[in-house]
Amino acid sequence: MTTPLPVRLDRDSRTPLSVQLADGVRRLALDGTLTVGDRLPSTRALATDLGVSRATVDTAWDQLRAEGWVEGRTGSGTWVAAGPEVALRQVAPRPRATPARPLVPMDAGTPWRPSPVPRTTTAAWRRAWRSVTDATPPRGYDDPRGLPELRTALAERIARTRGLDVDPDDVLVTSGTTQGLRHALTGLPQRPVGVEDPGYRAAVAVVLASGRQVVDLPASGPVGDLAGLAAAYVTPAHQHPLGHVMGADERVRLLAEAERAGVLVIEDDYDSEFRYDVAPVPALAAMARGQVALLGTASKSVMPSLRLGWAVLPDHLRPTVDAFRALTHDTPPWAVQSAFAVMLRDGHVDAVVRAARRAYAERAPRVVAALSPYAELAGPVAGMYSTWLLEEERAARAQRAAEEAGFRVNLLSTYCRSAGLSGLVVGFGGPDDDELDRALEVLVAALG
Repeated sequence: MTTPLPVRLDRDSRTPLSVQLADGVRRLALDGTLTVGDRLPSTRALATDLGVSRATVDTAWDQLRAEGWVEGRTGSGTWVAAGPEVALRQVAPRPRATPARPLVPMDAGTPWRPSPVPRTTTAAWRRAWRSVTDATPPRGYDDPRGLPELRTALAERIARTRGLDVDPDDVLVTSGTTQGLRHALTGLPQRPVGVEDPGYRAAVAVVLASGRQVVDLPASGPVGDLAGLAAAYVTPAHQHPLGHVMGADERVRLLAEAERAGVLVIEDDYDSEFRYDVAPVPALAAMARGQVALLGTASKSVMPSLRLGWAVLPDHLRPTVDAFRALTHDTPPWAVQSAFAVMLRDGHVDAVVRAARRAYAERAPRVVAALSPYAELAGPVAGMYSTWLLEEERAARAQRAAEEAGFRVNLLSTYCRSAGLSGLVVGFGGPDDDELDRALEVLVAALG
């Protein structure tokens, strides 16, 4: 039986109708109005009901399928695939892994500098910096939360791009995701932290430096028992480094288990804006503000050396974290914050993201075409890198050849603690087209 959709679209809104429709279906699935197994109206029928084109409905359905909220069944339409009831399914507890050994506190997630249009970025930075030289600096120490004008700009951007409605007072300006993680941990009990395996090496280093143990979490598939942890660190929009998108049912299960165990979910939203197959997947924090700390960074959209990011923490954590930052003065410099606020205000960051999406969308198929005869893709290609599964010996040979040619390619095994995977993490965000072609030629020759 087809389920009617009580979705209202606002034609005066700047939000595209397809995005509004996808948002409405997510809300209906989360509040139980739609349940798993409900059949959705056909695109033709729904387009007629809502007074929109079938292309609008198709775009919304494609987005929801990519996120795992709906599924298509050949010859029988589209059905709801995720909702709160999936959290009630039994998930077998996972055995605790041995705490990870300390790792180098840095992560070269891509082999080349990830700034997509460096000349444009440099010019915009110079203009922004000139505006800072005319500004009056604070008379005393900065607001420990960050410059009010930057927090206002970031709140607007987070709401517009990540589907999370926040107040400027909810936003903390950080020097990047690692500082955001470190500060969030100051408000949590001194218990172990779960981190995806394979996962972000810098996050592991931060957790270990805080005196906590690291417990391995699955990089793909449902999370198990989180009891005894202080937090679970995840990259749901684009798992680092395998590339998977955390499906809707996995998101619901994670949040349900985190609530049951009293665990904070820390969402590293490091490159979600750079999807080019579908619209960016909404932030996990939009589903459960009180359970999720959202971390973001300007390293991918502007330049890594800017050393700026942001954090949106649950209300119960903010007083402790604010007090820590006020005591330690551990905040980014005022001048850098002010310049970044100008870059946001003038639309430079949006322009860079748009340009990067176009560049990455063109480069990704070239990388896939070159390497797919020799290795297996670990997950969907999005953002500025792709991860390939192959034997460690062949991967190491290709890495050495790339280094001899002047390119850096990371081994997948260096991101693993107990996962036991091997392969290559191949970035394509920083090089120009000629450099990318030369690098791919070197890798193909080494793998062939």
